[in-house]
Amino acid sequence: MMPEAYFSVDVEAAGPVAAKYSMLSLGACLVGQSDVSHYVELKPISMEFLPAALEVSGFDMSYLAINGEAPALAMPAFKRWVEKAAAGRRPVFVGFNASFDWQFVNWYFLAFTDGNPFGIGAVDIKSYYMGAIGVTWGETTSSQLPSRFQPDIPQTHNALDDARAQASIFEKLLHSAKLKSC
Repeated sequence: MMPEAYFSVDVEAAGPVAAKYSMLSLGACLVGQSDVSHYVELKPISMEFLPAALEVSGFDMSYLAINGEAPALAMPAFKRWVEKAAAGRRPVFVGFNASFDWQFVNWYFLAFTDGNPFGIGAVDIKSYYMGAIGVTWGETTSSQLPSRFQPDIPQTHNALDDARAQASIFEKLLHSAKLKSC
């Protein structure tokens, strides 16, 4: 089996569905090496948005329309970064509520590149925690994590900050799982 490289990925978006709403920013880092990172703010693919989504992210659609990077440039650059950072290992997408972030990243990869280097799946930190600890789905919010799994840096709704915070949570969960298996 090919060795794996885990990538913590977070996005901020203008709404809940890729293609209808824009991915506004994307942050990613290698789990275990959060200084190996990538961040980009994107031009919207449409001007549709949910006000609550913009309140969370703090983004302005008009500002991004002028100053964001075109997805046709941003996504190939992100794909090259993933492939380089993976360094011959299989890239694995990791997210906190991965189903949300992965669907945006996947749609953008398929729309603006020749494919998704992460493939068709992702590791969801919430599901991993649920299975490892034996809690219900409702108990998997980041605010309910025990202190031993809390991230080392705050979650700010900046995609790179949050990717790094998620990487910290996942590292702690992986370490805990390894201790249990010994």
